[in-house]
Amino acid sequence: MTQTDPAALPLLSAPVRDALESCRPVVALESTIITHGMPRPRNLDVAREIEATVRDAGAEPATIAVIDGTLCVGLDDGQLAHLAEARHVAKLSRADMAVCMAAGGTGATTVAATMIAARMAGIGVFATGGIGGVHRGAESSFDISADLHELAQTPVTVVAAGAKAILDLPKTLEVLETLGVPVIAFGQDQLPAFWSREAGLRAPLRMDDPAAIARAHAMRMRLGLPGGQLVANPIPAEAEIARDTLAPIIAAANDDAAEHGITGKDLTPYLLQRIYEKTEGRSLEANVALVLNNARLAAQIARALSSLCQD
Repeated sequence: MTQTDPAALPLLSAPVRDALESCRPVVALESTIITHGMPRPRNLDVAREIEATVRDAGAEPATIAVIDGTLCVGLDDGQLAHLAEARHVAKLSRADMAVCMAAGGTGATTVAATMIAARMAGIGVFATGGIGGVHRGAESSFDISADLHELAQTPVTVVAAGAKAILDLPKTLEVLETLGVPVIAFGQDQLPAFWSREAGLRAPLRMDDPAAIARAHAMRMRLGLPGGQLVANPIPAEAEIARDTLAPIIAAANDDAAEHGITGKDLTPYLLQRIYEKTEGRSLEANVALVLNNARLAAQIARALSSLCQD
């Protein structure tokens, strides 16, 4: 078996394949937001809305998941609906994606796994909500998301509203800088913090133009540099929850998780659920707003990248 074994290649939907073959813009989308990130039936509505937002902005959406052992890049509406209703879907990252595929299982892709699949398919831009990072207390637990190392080695530009605010954001930024990942704030000097427009941290880089971000992506490819770019796109002002409002809520959610021994892959969904409860649903509405905002920007970057390809 070789690295190009056909059984391991992603299965591209017809619209995604046609777009890539004709050098039209494509935006990769993760699937854990469907299976682990939002309650039913809102998860399916949001998945459809994200795809529609990408299309309205001039690009082809490619939602990614492993279905019955096949790595699918671009899902039809029936597959989206199946994922939205499925129970006990695996949450896949770099470590376990191959195992799920070999076993013929079904799994939703995290940021890291989506980046891997996007790179295999030839997709350069990926929109998500927020990346994983360094969890609070990582100096004892060593709980650091695989997303950070994926950004350092897989050449995909990831558009997110920063790292999830439940994390240790200063340590997350330090790790990204150590790994050589370009962290680019879009349209402002401050890093955003997922539900909030500002994290209280100055961004290492700032860009205001999607075309400039696309040119930077292309330049990294020409230089042969490994890894991608993190584009930190602030949540729209009308949808944000102030950092001062969230800080005690996040602290309480982390205390709850520690008291109940919640760790590993279970930690982020647990914290998001507790924050949803403590904000009386505001965090979910903010999450939807920021994901759609990221989808629009990612489509703009993909369009600019596509024009470079056509030139």
